[in-house]
Amino acid sequence: MKKSILLIVILAGVVGLAFYYWPAGSSDADQQQAMAHGQKAVPVDVMAVHKQQVRLFDELPGRVAAQKVAEIRPQVSGIITKRLFKEGSYVEAGQQLYQIDPGLYQAAYSSALAQLQRSRANLKAAESTAKRYDGLIEKHLVSQQQYDDVKVAHEQAKADVAIAEANVARAKIDLDYTKVYAPISGRVGRSLVTEGALVTASQESELTRVTQLDPVYVDLTQSSADLMRMRSMSKTDILAVSLNVDGSAQPYPHKGEIQFADVTVDESTSSVVMRAEFPNPDQLLLPGMFVRATIELPSQQGFLVPQRATNRTPDGSLQVWRVAADNTVSPFTIQAEREVGNHWLVTEGLAEGDTIVVAGFQKIRPGATVNPATSDAVNQAPTAESAAY
Repeated sequence: MKKSILLIVILAGVVGLAFYYWPAGSSDADQQQAMAHGQKAVPVDVMAVHKQQVRLFDELPGRVAAQKVAEIRPQVSGIITKRLFKEGSYVEAGQQLYQIDPGLYQAAYSSALAQLQRSRANLKAAESTAKRYDGLIEKHLVSQQQYDDVKVAHEQAKADVAIAEANVARAKIDLDYTKVYAPISGRVGRSLVTEGALVTASQESELTRVTQLDPVYVDLTQSSADLMRMRSMSKTDILAVSLNVDGSAQPYPHKGEIQFADVTVDESTSSVVMRAEFPNPDQLLLPGMFVRATIELPSQQGFLVPQRATNRTPDGSLQVWRVAADNTVSPFTIQAEREVGNHWLVTEGLAEGDTIVVAGFQKIRPGATVNPATSDAVNQAPTAESAAY
């Protein structure tokens, strides 16, 4: 009898506790569904996904490089007598930069001219002799040997004139080389020699350097895999590029274009160097400057899914939890094309209007019932017109 009374008391307590802890405001259907699964509906944040056209960009580090650089070296030896430019100024191609003492070279040129005149005089005499011997040999007044000797002397005189002309040309070139000119237009650097310095022909050290600063190149480093993906997305290698200069709050005002990608891959880093060309009329970009380049890629359609709404499976696949019409959840593997800010650009695994769990999926399992609430991730998702990196 006592055991029966004790059993009734225990059952009454269990029923009372069940009514006490049953969620207030739950519908009979929800309660029945939860009881059918043996647990309460798990509260989660959800969002509906919609396909959109997303503008894509790649951001890459880069260095500015001059399009043309001329290292100025002397082509003859001598003493620098004049420096004819202001350091840091703009010089035109063909503008004289230095004067080397021309004395020795002027003398050599004058000597070569005199030797040329002498050779021409000898040639004239040899021609006259040859003409006379033409008439004498016909009358058999000179031997064949004498005639042949005169003809040989005539040809030698011609060769002497040619040699003398070449010596004059060489002496004139050396004399001209005493004036050192800028081979390209650009900004001239500091002079590494002063007036009175002795320089030698083709010396290792340069006198100064002229750098062309408009336009300039920007060399960008990108992984070979990303380069292949970029090429598969774009039908052309000419892509628009914008710049942000390191330490500057304002973007560079001029846009550039990708010119080419290197034909080899760095074995140690698996990266490729791409080269872009930028106008630089104000010479704001200087060689060696670090920049960050933004390459505009063709837009792509897909679903923008917050990264916090995804998790990795043991095999490395990316998955999300999709909410069915009856508020049950199940995991689905998705294919993400790339990162877009703090979102994934998903191209496979989702359908238009699918509802996915954004927060709280750590507490659910396949087939579990959830109590969905709209997440603020919808408002934080990039729009189709926003920049995506």
